[in-house]
Amino acid sequence: MRRIISRSLLGAMLVLSATCGVSLAQSDPQRSVTQIAGDLYRFQNQFHFSVFLVTREGIIATDPINAAAARWLKEELGRRFPGKAVNYLIYSHSHADHVAGGEVFSDTATVVAHERAQARIVSEQVPTAVPQVTFANRKTITLGGKTVELIHFGPSHSDNLIVMRFPDERTLFAVDIVAPKRLPYRDLPDANVDGWIDTLKAVEALEFGILAPGHGTLGSKADVAEHRIYLESLRDRVRAQMQAGKSLEEIKQAVTMEEYKNWGSYNDWRALNVEGMYRYLTTR
Repeated sequence: MRRIISRSLLGAMLVLSATCGVSLAQSDPQRSVTQIAGDLYRFQNQFHFSVFLVTREGIIATDPINAAAARWLKEELGRRFPGKAVNYLIYSHSHADHVAGGEVFSDTATVVAHERAQARIVSEQVPTAVPQVTFANRKTITLGGKTVELIHFGPSHSDNLIVMRFPDERTLFAVDIVAPKRLPYRDLPDANVDGWIDTLKAVEALEFGILAPGHGTLGSKADVAEHRIYLESLRDRVRAQMQAGKSLEEIKQAVTMEEYKNWGSYNDWRALNVEGMYRYLTTR
């Protein structure tokens, strides 16, 4: 039976509503650490999530999120896993809202990212540690007998986003390309929609049971398929309206995506999703 340990009732309520697993710490109502499976854990900072894997030789961490969050996590790791340093820090992609603050772990960690992420972090002056190890398509990190597979399927939410598969824990960490039963973010910024759909198809072919997204609750492979179908439907409907000569404002009124009205952020982002898809298709 799962048991949630919290430093405050409010913190426990947040963990129950936003995550699942075994809470290891909660010094702030918007920060927590929960167990996903085995030695794999999920770190929450408000609406952002990352994961870390504890091994006998140290820790493999992922997106630091921001400097304050990273400092909190580093202190918590030291308290919960004394003597274990963060040996690797892996970035999911170059966007600052996920990878800022990497310098907090740079005293012990080797920073790993896709090669394009390194270039963008440098050129855009993202406030984080610059990756020291990069790769193009696939890379496996091994530490203390445990592994994580890093995979880049091509352009999607950005041109440098990777997914991370933890085979022993049957878990996939996927940031910003899928959130269970929640619409994609706003107007699909920086996205290659066709590549995004292809990436989701490739993710569906991977072996995993638990989906750990960068936002929202834990899910499964079925959530990946649902998200892909949403993007395909949105693309096809917007394209059909464009081919009929409709204006953007007319398309925003016509493409309601009504069957997804119960998904998170539907009221706030549905019209923005249409705008983003219109912009994308206009540039094809």
